[in-house]
Amino acid sequence: MRRVATPERPDWREHAARAGFHFHSFDGAPYWDESAHYAFGLAEIEDDIEAPSRELHALCLAFVERAVEDGGILASLGIPEHAWDAIRASWRRRDPALYGRLDLSYGGAGTGPAKLLEYNADTPTALYESAVFQWLWLEDGLARGRLPAGCDQFNALHERLVARFAAIASTRAIAFTAFADAPEDRGTVAYLQDCALQAGLAAPFLPLEAIGLDSDGWFVDAEGRPIEALFKLYPWEWVFADPFGRAVGASPTRFVEPPWKAVLSNKGMLAHLWAMEPGHPNLLPTFLEADPARAVLGGSFVRKPLYAREGANVLILRDGAVAARVEGPYGGEGYVRQGLAALPRFEGRHALVGSWIVGDEPAGLCLREGDGPITTDRARFVPHVIDP
Repeated sequence: MRRVATPERPDWREHAARAGFHFHSFDGAPYWDESAHYAFGLAEIEDDIEAPSRELHALCLAFVERAVEDGGILASLGIPEHAWDAIRASWRRRDPALYGRLDLSYGGAGTGPAKLLEYNADTPTALYESAVFQWLWLEDGLARGRLPAGCDQFNALHERLVARFAAIASTRAIAFTAFADAPEDRGTVAYLQDCALQAGLAAPFLPLEAIGLDSDGWFVDAEGRPIEALFKLYPWEWVFADPFGRAVGASPTRFVEPPWKAVLSNKGMLAHLWAMEPGHPNLLPTFLEADPARAVLGGSFVRKPLYAREGANVLILRDGAVAARVEGPYGGEGYVRQGLAALPRFEGRHALVGSWIVGDEPAGLCLREGDGPITTDRARFVPHVIDP
């Protein structure tokens, strides 16, 4: 795994505009950053990222099987009791999942196994740029001779997303919803709508505020028509806190991601995974905040809220001193303490590896660089290649 400085294309913004990639910059600062790329050896991809990702995902599913039958586990995750039946029912029906992203600390061959930091299993973003614009960058780089001939990319995302929509569709249509005025969320959902269309489904967009609930328990669109299947880029913990959230369990409407994904997107899961597989090479010792066993971590650990996004409310302690902290609105449901696995630094930048799962299979890679040790919404997306 190497960071390779690469002069950015003078016309990449025109490429982005033609491709519909409109959230490539935030507040005038680049989010898409092609001034460098990461180069991997094939063994690094296959042995250090892809194989562990498949194993970690399977371990997560084994945890769901255990968690849905144990109210004590669900309570430890801060999931409200009124949501338990909806979660259980969706798992027992085996409501299908679409995708997720495992975030890993990995510095390349010889630096130790990749370590799971968290699983964004419910509402991961960075998808369009991983699946499409990163690939277009590779093709253009090869065509212009800017990248070594024969290099490749770990990226089967688009094909697998289209195939997954075709495989899981139980109706001829799936509606999509998100915050319409959030560019990244809307861009992610627009891309997924396109994947669904390519899978032969109707894929209308419904603003969140247009969705209602009828007297028969269906979630409905603005005209009162029942929604049979709904993709929501809206976290389950927010759904369960909403007035309509209590209706999910009894509703005939089916959701993507399904309610059981609330178990996996919860950082408390990391403590239970460690208890299930202590010493697993790709897991970090992690404990719920109230667990006395957390003392084994000493004064060096990462404190994370059970529910949080973009690094908010994360605290890093090293030898008892605060090494980094990000403020935010989360933490009311509790915290975990996770053993410290500092992100590798390349030319002063902290690199986070995101390993995509589509269905149950690893499907691609994304890398984000941050200025600090906690990855926030200001982290930049940097493309990657596999060496020839």
